[in-house]
Amino acid sequence: MIFKSPYAEVSIPSVGLVPFVYQHAESFGEKPALIDGPSGRTLTYAQLWAGVRRVAGNLAKRGLKKGEVVGIYCPNLPEYALAFHGTALAGGVVTTANPLYTADELAYQLKDSGAKFLVTVGPLLEKALPAAEKAGVQEVFVIGEGEGATPFTVLLADAEPPEVAIDPQNDLVVLPYSSGTTGLPKGVMLTHYNLVANMCQVLGSGVNLRSDERVIGVLPFYHIYGMLVILNLCLYKGITIVTMPRFDLEQFLKLMQDYRITRANLVPPIILALAKHPIVSQYDLSHLRIIMSGAAPLSAELAQEASQRLGCIVMQGYGLTETSPVTHVNPEDPAKIKLGSVGPPIANTECMVVDLNTGNPKGVREEGEIWIRGPQVMKGYLNAPEATAFTLTPEGWLRTGDVGYVDEDGYFYIVDRVKEMIKYKGLQIAPAELEAVLLTHPAVADAAVIPSPDPEAGEVPKAFVVLKPDIPTTAEDLMEYVAERVAPFKKIRRIEFVQQIPKSPSGKILRRVLVQQERERHQT
Repeated sequence: MIFKSPYAEVSIPSVGLVPFVYQHAESFGEKPALIDGPSGRTLTYAQLWAGVRRVAGNLAKRGLKKGEVVGIYCPNLPEYALAFHGTALAGGVVTTANPLYTADELAYQLKDSGAKFLVTVGPLLEKALPAAEKAGVQEVFVIGEGEGATPFTVLLADAEPPEVAIDPQNDLVVLPYSSGTTGLPKGVMLTHYNLVANMCQVLGSGVNLRSDERVIGVLPFYHIYGMLVILNLCLYKGITIVTMPRFDLEQFLKLMQDYRITRANLVPPIILALAKHPIVSQYDLSHLRIIMSGAAPLSAELAQEASQRLGCIVMQGYGLTETSPVTHVNPEDPAKIKLGSVGPPIANTECMVVDLNTGNPKGVREEGEIWIRGPQVMKGYLNAPEATAFTLTPEGWLRTGDVGYVDEDGYFYIVDRVKEMIKYKGLQIAPAELEAVLLTHPAVADAAVIPSPDPEAGEVPKAFVVLKPDIPTTAEDLMEYVAERVAPFKKIRRIEFVQQIPKSPSGKILRRVLVQQERERHQT
């Protein structure tokens, strides 16, 4: 059974991302587009649009050609939009990297994506420069101060953007990295049309974004959620975005108060703090109208608690990097919000709930894997035809790897995951990546990593480790060993020593067996 969106079909213009986002920029003029929250440094819409055009022109002068890749490896700053949209206007493809990545993690993404240039900030140069060299990046640009890189300001010299013919349905514009349903991170190929479509779909699905709103830019722009919903959709609507380079609860609350933030796109761990932390009551958040939660499940109880404490709407949506990202969202009408649900499919989106064993479609209130079809679905994974073929069916359905069901009103609920990824505070962690690191330790004979339930983070990585005889080590030693080699959010937080790892006859780790055991342990 195919479940269709309750919303009317929206028309999607065949246009490049940047002309779409900035089509009203001149009319917004001196209105602040991006404000660096901590410093108050501001880019108006007029300055932003002029800067995007200059960056495009100067990147072209330095040799960037259509389809070539520029990496952005920096925290949320106003300049992020200049680098992001300047690259796209020049016909380039943006690959965004988590600023917490180690040099090796960054090098992997830069090399895999074939990045020609890299934009970063001074404090990250000690990781960015060796990563760029290892990956064969031609030039590194630094926002602010830093030795060994070209100042970003050279890209802001007078220059006209090149004339580039964009084929929106086929030309890539962004290449974020996701683990998909399994394995190591892969480049998700998203076109201009994918992103433009998703913005049109969201606006046609009960999301009432107003140009007089002020939005907190705390969601990282490297992540598809912050990238699409804030960095693109809010700029298209003429909204003022207040950016935060890193999350700190007190600073977050102060910025929300001082800038009179009206809308906050957040993840459940931040909503948990808003609902329960005593310090929240010291700040005036009365201007806040709506909190939109995504990236990880939000319980009905927590949504209710946060809503009552803050006196605002708390609602939930759903999506994936592979769907640009939004596929479901609750309407902003309080009478139509269902807490605990991710809402109905957005405009132009179809869904199926499919039996995990037979692949047959299921009906109302029957659990299965959620499949999605719509104009926001990716072209595929970069350099990974097998993973693409596994994830995308010949009929255009994307297998999400998430288990859920739909109720009688067409609202969807996510209850489990087929896929192996760990969601730590809304960030994706690939178990295979951590297992590979553990197996380089001389004392480790075998290892399996799973998500372990955690009340604050949602899930934390837990490792089951088989030790080699005669090489003593401790759980603390192994956790420290991994922590030195991965971004901080990927650290293994729990270790259990076992005699063997459960595996299938073909040698594949039976991760679901370990996950089930872990869940049962936490429920008792």
